[in-house]
Amino acid sequence: MATTETPTETRQIVLASRPHGTPTDENFRLETAAIPTLKSGQILVQNEVMSVDPYMRGRMNDAKSYIPPFQIDEPLEGTAVGTVIASESDSIKVGDHVSHMLGWREFSVVDDDAATVVDVEATSPSKYLGILGMPGLTAYVGLTEIAKFKKGDVVFVSGAAGAVGSAVGQIAKALGASKVIGSAGSAEKIARIKELGFDEAFNYKDGDVAESLTKAAPDGIDVYYDNVGGDHLQAAIGALRKYGRVAMCGAVSQYNNTEPEPGPNNLFLAVGKELNLRGFIVGNHYDLAEEFHKHAIEWLQDGTLQADETFRDGLENAPQAFIDLLGGANTGKMVVRL
Repeated sequence: MATTETPTETRQIVLASRPHGTPTDENFRLETAAIPTLKSGQILVQNEVMSVDPYMRGRMNDAKSYIPPFQIDEPLEGTAVGTVIASESDSIKVGDHVSHMLGWREFSVVDDDAATVVDVEATSPSKYLGILGMPGLTAYVGLTEIAKFKKGDVVFVSGAAGAVGSAVGQIAKALGASKVIGSAGSAEKIARIKELGFDEAFNYKDGDVAESLTKAAPDGIDVYYDNVGGDHLQAAIGALRKYGRVAMCGAVSQYNNTEPEPGPNNLFLAVGKELNLRGFIVGNHYDLAEEFHKHAIEWLQDGTLQADETFRDGLENAPQAFIDLLGGANTGKMVVRL
């Protein structure tokens, strides 16, 4: 065990009110809080980078879901990576870098069994928020386990310039997809995902999604990796071939809706085509993490896999980074540097 002179206070972002529709600055508050004395088995982490992710929008609602909602006047949570500056742990020492889930604050008191030591000599800390963290594993699990990808499949990915979507397309190519198609919301993003190896890409703001998908895949698709929902899901159902598979990862187009949105009006096609549409939560598939990390490290080293990042600086700017993320301002992983 080791200790050093440690801070007594931390700045943190709390949920000031629940958003109605698109979050605004008024839904967040920057405050200062006392850092509690470490108990046995705890560490104090000085956070260096933290993640903002689309799923956090759902936790801002007071609704039952697969993960408990954020509480009013309590700090938000999310993945962060930082340096251990004080330790009452037998397994994690001062100077170690760790990943944990108590982001949205500058200093975090973390139970040692809720922290993972990471190697920042091998790659930058921010990569453990993105390609080597939850987004990368989500991409791999959704493609290989949920959609049951097979070599030669034609794969369509929505939100293809985001942290998950860009990884899905590259992983599909690495595993032998015959064609990978992506959709994104700007010309710059389309250019980037083509650089990443997508065979076809279209800007969903330029026209009807179903027509654009048909043009990109005139013979249909085998797999749809859904990060968007809405018109993208309807278009994919129409384009899927017999026995097609859908990995339902997210529906970012609907996260800020204040009223229920009608579902696809062509779901009946799933019967005749014998489609498989399956939602999933990555937390139920950590058994695949070791397998994925082995592949990901090799792919990163040989250039098969690239991981774009969009950075914002300062804890005080984390709420705006999150708001911008929901608006599609990021290419790759949105990361806040503290």
